[in-house]
Amino acid sequence: MPGLFDPFALPPSPFYGEAHRSFQSQVRRFVEAEIRPHVDAWDEAGAFPRSLYAKAGALGLLGLGFPESFGGTEADPFFGLILSQEIARAGSGGLAAGLFSHSIALPPIVRFADAALANRVVPPVLRGERIAALAVSEPGAGSDVAAIRTRARRDGEHYVVDGSKTFITSGMRADLLTVAVRTGGDGADGLSLLVIEGEQEGLSRTPLKKMGWWCSDTATLYFEGVRVPVSNRIGSEGAGFPMLMANFNRERLGLAALALGFAKLCLHETAAYARERIVFGRPLIDNQVIRHKLADMTMRIQATQGYLETLAWRVGQGEEPVAEICLAKNQASLTMEFCAREAVQTLGGAGYIRPHAVERIYREVRVNAIGGGAEEILRDLAARQLGFTGGERR
Repeated sequence: MPGLFDPFALPPSPFYGEAHRSFQSQVRRFVEAEIRPHVDAWDEAGAFPRSLYAKAGALGLLGLGFPESFGGTEADPFFGLILSQEIARAGSGGLAAGLFSHSIALPPIVRFADAALANRVVPPVLRGERIAALAVSEPGAGSDVAAIRTRARRDGEHYVVDGSKTFITSGMRADLLTVAVRTGGDGADGLSLLVIEGEQEGLSRTPLKKMGWWCSDTATLYFEGVRVPVSNRIGSEGAGFPMLMANFNRERLGLAALALGFAKLCLHETAAYARERIVFGRPLIDNQVIRHKLADMTMRIQATQGYLETLAWRVGQGEEPVAEICLAKNQASLTMEFCAREAVQTLGGAGYIRPHAVERIYREVRVNAIGGGAEEILRDLAARQLGFTGGERR
């Protein structure tokens, strides 16, 4: 009898060495000890403890990919793929989104802020002492970043910020926020980024209830006359848009890896159930239709894995393959959607009941197809990047 297929096993590959395999084992132990025993209760409670940040920080998980000068650990992109997929083994997108919200909040600070600001705000977050969030989306500006209306008016050595943000992951508990604001005129050239402390007077927050990602807090933020020192500006005034665009590649690659991890968990859970479930006197997996479901899930997972690994290698070589990353993120979310559907369908009633990992993943499919750029937006962006346009009309 052939051995049992492990979708999470790192294959023989030129991309993975002993350090990658050791890191995978380390993250897996952390997930098994600190997350999986509690994640169902955390999801029902709508939150996980702040102490988990410190535990992840102590292992260097929060600092992965960040410069050593800030307390991080510089690593190739394959370590990031491994981290995302191993965290996905816990079966909770909300846990992953909340615990790693700094992964999209800090990169603009690390890359573009002056040393004084970066050295003050980044290390405590990587240690798990503070929580960071990115605040870009608004009620009237989601994918259309250039339409942001939150205004930052210069007043001496401060900006005065008025406006609102919504759908902000870790928005309720964040100690600091990387906020996109309008400091100039209309369009992309009028945007800047500010670091706003969570305790600033004039900042209020409202929690949002969601279809999935229950244990990550998501909020609408309101800025009413919030005074922010000019020294908290990231880079030069009016340079916020390209900073955000540079940030999207890393975010989308991470989201794709996370979606792939959830697809793998669906495959693992489905195969295990099909072996154990007895239907009409024999294991469910003895039915050809079930084996074909598992084969189709594996096909899509392995295709997505190969796609992401190729892109991770290119990013590690210094490339910024925008179109391909957009398409890979879509490929991964569609793979997750297919595998989640087949998992729930195969488990039947058992897959529809809480708490079960495949039930939670099925509910969380849609946010993975929206967050970091909706599928439709990413298709159009990729098409334009690849030159699939009709040219200027005359």
